[in-house]
Amino acid sequence: MIIGAVFGVVALAFVGLVVLGAVLKSSRHSTQVSPVAFPTYTPYTYTPPTSRPDPLETSAAEPTAATSEPASPEPTESTLQPPRQVVLNTTLENNTLYRAGGLPRVSCAVGSPSIHSDSQLKALILKTSRCLDKGWSKILREEGIAWHRPGYAITATRGRGACGDFPGIGSIVPYYCPRNTTIYASTGAMANGTGNARGYGQIVSWHGAIISMMAHEYGHHVQQLSGLSETRWQRSERSSSTSGRLALSRRFELQATCFGGMFMRSVSATYPVTPARRNSLYYFYTQVGDWPGYPRDHGSLTNNNRWFRQGYEKNKTFQCNTWLAPSSTTS
Repeated sequence: MIIGAVFGVVALAFVGLVVLGAVLKSSRHSTQVSPVAFPTYTPYTYTPPTSRPDPLETSAAEPTAATSEPASPEPTESTLQPPRQVVLNTTLENNTLYRAGGLPRVSCAVGSPSIHSDSQLKALILKTSRCLDKGWSKILREEGIAWHRPGYAITATRGRGACGDFPGIGSIVPYYCPRNTTIYASTGAMANGTGNARGYGQIVSWHGAIISMMAHEYGHHVQQLSGLSETRWQRSERSSSTSGRLALSRRFELQATCFGGMFMRSVSATYPVTPARRNSLYYFYTQVGDWPGYPRDHGSLTNNNRWFRQGYEKNKTFQCNTWLAPSSTTS
């Protein structure tokens, strides 16, 4: 696990949808596309073992003295069945996570904070992180996946985390570090940009766009907890070509984007995400992704839009299985 995390440092330093569109000041539109069609799937529900077996059913009739038998003694700790062991599937294509279904509705009213106030944006990120906890902890634990809250390191300008500087030189993006399961972000860079890099707040002024990016980072935490991250790094290490490793990176990042879409749908009633703001999010995801001249490691603008919509409109973990999707949708 540690080895995978170490190899993950370089790639995850650019995690969180590399908004290389942010490197360009000019705006660019991509046509919105339909989400990927996956077949119907009925998720398996994990039921945690009870502390003791259910009591035996007894007859409603009163037994006679001649036929009655002595009552069975109460079970003791030594006579109880051991808890059922949950064997997790950590593969990319058939991970246990895909059984979890959709995120439940979560109450997450945030008011009207300004993204251009470092203190207000930091408070917003930390507040919505608790909403992320509520939804993801519930469905992960139901499948037997151990959950814990990620750490957060939020600064107004720059900082250094366990996986390197944040944001990176010439970048604005936050990142998730698997080494210490912590999300790092600069409020100033995300809202206002830095140097020639356009900030998220310069693409869409509504704070929901930035929070959707933080939900993407939390998606990497979900991938880490479910074993998807480690399996991806193992497969990447076995790849003999740069193009193969980039293809794995794109599927990994687009999956996190899909998870981010699921979260925004789960809080849409109270955040709120009105139809107009939903469309703003759809537009935002036509502006982030891989731009010409930069590494093809996060997916095209068209496919970033596609997979955010996939998560928002389908809200099912198996619908975010980018590992089974056609390569044309993860290019």
